[in-house]
Amino acid sequence: MNAIKTFLRVTIVGGLMFLVPVVLLLLVLRRAMQFAAKIATPIAATLPVGPAGGIAVATIVSVIILLILAFGAGMLARTALGQRITGWFEESILGGMPQYRMVKSMAEGLAKIENGEGMRPVLYRSDEGWQLGYRIENLHGDWVAVFLPAAPTPMSGNIVYVSADRVRPLDIPMTEAMRLVKHVGIGSAGALKGVDLG
Repeated sequence: MNAIKTFLRVTIVGGLMFLVPVVLLLLVLRRAMQFAAKIATPIAATLPVGPAGGIAVATIVSVIILLILAFGAGMLARTALGQRITGWFEESILGGMPQYRMVKSMAEGLAKIENGEGMRPVLYRSDEGWQLGYRIENLHGDWVAVFLPAAPTPMSGNIVYVSADRVRPLDIPMTEAMRLVKHVGIGSAGALKGVDLG
């Protein structure tokens, strides 16, 4: 019964973690397309072309405008000025909104896990056996922080703080560890070949 509850909880949380950014992205894109359409409609009216494959010229011009704006914003964000503007905007306007802080910290955490930034694949020794995890960082004394992903979602799971002797480093890249989690352990024989599980 506990296994079913855990499976349902992990699956629902994983589904929400997938749906929330998708829904937010769709809402933002819808608003952005409405804004771009106001600029694109007069431009499209001057072009001597008709609909392409059933798609209105104004829609195509709107997408092009959005891509140009996104590229320009990305270039600006890479500069010192862009980072200062972003920092000021977040601290003065968005900083007071707990929802924004929550979404931002979740996105940053997920990006770090997805990129494997600062993490190493490890085996964590639990009472039942070994569990695949990602070592996040060393703590004071002889303790480490380990993220234990819940298959099949490599970005959903739990954090444990354990003594370093319960953690064994793996000589595989983070991408391989995440692939094992996504495929619910299929391929473990090859990835863990030569690893002492005693």
